[in-house]
Amino acid sequence: MTGQTIKIRAAGGGAFDCYLAMPAGGEKAPAVVIACAIHGVDADIRQLAEEFAGHGFIAAAPDLFWRTVPGPLGHEDKRTQERAQPRLEKIKSGEQDLVDTLAHLKSIAQFNGNAATLGFCYGGPYAILGPKRLGYAAGITCHGSQMLDYIGELDGVTEPVCIIWGDQDRLAPPPVLDAYRAAASRMANVEVHIFPGILHGFMMPGSPAAFDQKSRDFSMKRAVAILDGLRGGSASVRKAS
Repeated sequence: MTGQTIKIRAAGGGAFDCYLAMPAGGEKAPAVVIACAIHGVDADIRQLAEEFAGHGFIAAAPDLFWRTVPGPLGHEDKRTQERAQPRLEKIKSGEQDLVDTLAHLKSIAQFNGNAATLGFCYGGPYAILGPKRLGYAAGITCHGSQMLDYIGELDGVTEPVCIIWGDQDRLAPPPVLDAYRAAASRMANVEVHIFPGILHGFMMPGSPAAFDQKSRDFSMKRAVAILDGLRGGSASVRKAS
């Protein structure tokens, strides 16, 4: 891997780690800010950042848990509950981290000023909150959790939002999927893709029981297409499949 962990100054005091992967060359490029799952900025997240850099994008993955239990945690680590509860309060605190990460990106000469959020599980709501009020030009989430609490935040969002789940995701039961399908049917900027037979965590090779290469490939293709749209300032939306 060619990325590095940097420190980003927090507006409220202190600093947090952020894994930053830069594309080759000096051309102006959009950025993707990866809002990690509960396990933090682990090997799977760093690998994703490297992949996006390989596609020509700046990729940043901030440690959203620096206030409680910082760093990556293993899947069996009991501290995951400590770092993320109460959930809505922690997600609210993390909004400032995404603002601070975007502010840091604006100090990088290669950044073209357009960034998308990409959230996994715990980080899923930032796919909506990023374009809603944090200054992001698009939002993407794969196997996002707690999403029903944030569906109302879609109101007023005009930037592209892409939401991807498996229909066997234990954290996205049928009422959640139905609510987001309905949102996509009435909002031209929202796309929802739901894969049959796919589990929670399908993007992560580090979760072999859930990992699905075909679903991951589709999700990466959609994310890259949305980010490519930000090279010129406007991302495209592909409707549900």
